[in-house]
Amino acid sequence: MIEEALLSIGLVIVLAKLVEGLLRHFRLNAIVAYTATGILLGPVAGIVEPTGEMQILLGIGIFLFFFLIGLDELDISGFIAAIRGRFFVAAMISVLLSLVVALTVTSDVLYDFGLGLTFAGSLALAGILSLTSLGVVAKVLVDEGRLKEPIGIQIFTTALIAELLTLLLVGFTIGEHVHHLSWESLLILPAKIAVFTVVTWVLASRVLPPLIVLLKRFLHVPQLSFGLILGGLFLTVVGAEHMGLHGSLGALLFGVALSKLPYHVRRDIIPGMRSTAEGLFVPLFFASAGLHLSLAFTELPVWTIAALVFIPLVGKFAAAYIGAVAARLDMPSALATGLMAKGVAEMALLLVLLEIDMIGHAVFSLLVLIMLAYILLTPLAIRAVVNRVKPSDTVMLPESLPPSLARFALDDITVSDILDRTRTYPDPAMSVRAFADQWIVPHQQDYAVVDQGELSGIVSLSMLRYLPKESWSQTPLRKLARPRTLYAWPDEPVEDALQRMTEHSLTVIPVRDRESRKFLGVVNIRQILELITREATGEY
Repeated sequence: MIEEALLSIGLVIVLAKLVEGLLRHFRLNAIVAYTATGILLGPVAGIVEPTGEMQILLGIGIFLFFFLIGLDELDISGFIAAIRGRFFVAAMISVLLSLVVALTVTSDVLYDFGLGLTFAGSLALAGILSLTSLGVVAKVLVDEGRLKEPIGIQIFTTALIAELLTLLLVGFTIGEHVHHLSWESLLILPAKIAVFTVVTWVLASRVLPPLIVLLKRFLHVPQLSFGLILGGLFLTVVGAEHMGLHGSLGALLFGVALSKLPYHVRRDIIPGMRSTAEGLFVPLFFASAGLHLSLAFTELPVWTIAALVFIPLVGKFAAAYIGAVAARLDMPSALATGLMAKGVAEMALLLVLLEIDMIGHAVFSLLVLIMLAYILLTPLAIRAVVNRVKPSDTVMLPESLPPSLARFALDDITVSDILDRTRTYPDPAMSVRAFADQWIVPHQQDYAVVDQGELSGIVSLSMLRYLPKESWSQTPLRKLARPRTLYAWPDEPVEDALQRMTEHSLTVIPVRDRESRKFLGVVNIRQILELITREATGEY
C-alpha cells in the first residue's frame, strides 16, 4: 500500500514539474501544468487515483499554500492604512456587489439553479467566485514591467484589499461551526473568531519573531527558523480546527501575522519553505484537482452551466467598475480588468469545499475548468489593458504604500540607496507659524526637527490642531517635537523601514549610523513611492 502511494506521488511530482517546464515556454501558469498532470494521470490514463496516504500530503499542501498567500501577498498594516482611502472604498464595493451577484446563482433566493447548497455553502461558493488572486495580478504586472508604475500600484493595492476581505469571508464560512448553527453558536462564534485571531496574531507577530532571533543567537541549530515556523504553522492549524474554524484560515492568519518578520529572518526561512511547497506539496495539491476532475458536470442543466460561467464573470467586472467609479479612481476599466485575475486561490478553496462535502464532483469539475480558463485568459486581458496606459498618464496613487508591494518592487534596495544626506530640516527655534508657512508639503504628516545636525524630534501635523492659532507665532517648534521616535539604519532594507513606518502610522523615519548613532537624514513614504515609479521609467 505504501509502495503504491509512493509510486503515485512520485509519478505526479515528476510529471508535474516536467509539464511545468514545458508550459513555461508558453508563459502559462504553473497551476495549469499541475492540474493538467492530474487530468492526464487520473481521468485520462487511469494510472493514479487519490488515496488515503495522498490525502495527508494534500492536507499539508492546503495549509502551506494558504500560509504562503498570507506571508507573501497580504499585509494587515497596508489594509488598515487604506481603510479611509478611496482604494478601500473601491475594493469594498467590488467585493460586496460581486458577492451579491454570485449569490443569485449559488443560492435559490431568486432562482433555483439546482446546486442544492446550504446557505453556508452558497455563501462560500459565492465568495470564491468573487475572489481576486493577488498573486496572479502581481505576476502579470511584474512580467509586463508595470507593477512599479502608478497604474500597477493602483491595481495591486485594490486587489490586495479585495483578496483579504474575500478570503476572510470564505474562511469563516467553511469552518466546522457552519454545520450546526444555533442562536447560541451565533452568539459565541464572533467571540471565538476574535479570540483565535488575536491570540494567533500576538503569538505569531509579537512572540515568535523575537524568540527566533534570540534562539538563533544562543542555539546554533541548522534550519532552526524553518523548523519553528513549520511547527508553529501546524499547531495553529490544529488550534483553528479546535475552535471550529477551517485549518486553512488558521494557516492564512499565521502567514499574515508572520509577514511582519524582519527581512533577514524571512530571507532565512522563505527559501526552504518555498522549496518544500513548490517542489512537493503544491504540485501534488493542485494535481489532485485534476485527479478529482470528471465529466459529471455535463449532467448539470445547460442554464446552470451558463449561469455559473457568465453571471459571476459579468457581475465581478461590473462590480469592480462601479467601485472604481464610485471611489472616483482614474481608469476604472483598467482597475476592473485587473481585479478579474482569478484561478489559483479559488482552485485551492474549491478543493477544500469538495473535501468537506460542501459541493459535489459535478460542480467542482465545472468550476475547476472555469478557473483554468480564468488563469489562461485573464493575464492576457490584464496585459492588453495596462499596456494601453501610457506611463505619462495621470493615475491616482494610494496615500500609503502597502508593505507587501515592497516585497515585489523593492528587493535588495537599502535605506542608504535612497537617503538624501544634503537635505535641510526645520530648526527647533523656528516658530510654528514660520514652519507652517515654509515647510508643510502635501501628503506628508511628519517632519524631522534638527538642531545643528542633531535630531531634536519629530513634529506631526496632528499636533498643530491642539495649539491655538494665535499662539503659533510665539511658540517654538521644539515644544511640539516628540524626542522619542523610531529609527532606521542605512544598511537595512527599505522594506523593513517601510514596515515600521506603516505599523506606527508615520510618514517619515529618521536614519542613524549604527556605529556612531549620528543622525544622517530621513526617509519618507512618498520618497519610496517615487523611487518605485522612477525605477520603472528608468529615471532612477
